[in-house]
Amino acid sequence: MWPSPGPTMAGFAKVLAKPLASAPAAGNLGVISPAMMSAFGDRKSLMLPFWKACLRADRILAGRVAVAAIATGWLLMAPLPALAQGKLVDEVKLGALAHDVGFLGHHLEAGPDVNLEMLFTPPDLLAIIGSPRPHLGADINTAGKTSDAYFGLTWGIMLIQSLFGAGDGVFVNGSLGGAVHDGYINSGPLNRKLLGSRILFRESAELGYQLTPGINVSALLDHMSNANLGRHNMGITSAGARFGFRF
Repeated sequence: MWPSPGPTMAGFAKVLAKPLASAPAAGNLGVISPAMMSAFGDRKSLMLPFWKACLRADRILAGRVAVAAIATGWLLMAPLPALAQGKLVDEVKLGALAHDVGFLGHHLEAGPDVNLEMLFTPPDLLAIIGSPRPHLGADINTAGKTSDAYFGLTWGIMLIQSLFGAGDGVFVNGSLGGAVHDGYINSGPLNRKLLGSRILFRESAELGYQLTPGINVSALLDHMSNANLGRHNMGITSAGARFGFRF
């Protein structure tokens, strides 16, 4: 059984249909002297302009809320036709990286990383800088050391097409962006990197072979640091391999 409904519009109409002098708010007029009442009229005539003003304010407020709701809905729905005409996600990559290999720094942290990355179709506004693909990704350290989530732009070119057959080829990618990590900043254990800032610069280089138009395998080298803008800047460089799946 559905729960019994609350007050209905009909109930509110009955309340409003009662004489205004009997409404609770009218009781406050008892403090007004008879001389004042005679000057302004009876209670009903005194309350009527008040009720009309309240109803007018409610209509104005409801109109403004409706306009705001329509405007917000239009802003949210406006991008949908553009997205419907093309794909949003262009490629997904999955791989394993050796963590903190010591290149561009010294090796301190151990444990392999699981690398996940999603690359998006470049919007038209990025055509002026070569149409790089925006990306979001994460390096998850399996030994409890520093993990990070990263973002940025990826540029890529096909170096050799149809190397062994139709649809294959050799490509190279490069990326620039930032990363947010969960490691130590200015103090920590001796076996952990002090990265000097919670948000770091991140760049990567990737060389790969496209097996088919939809599948590729590649070698990746990535590095994140604060470019000596922080008190400490040990940085972390990772290297490994991953598979890519294009849509």
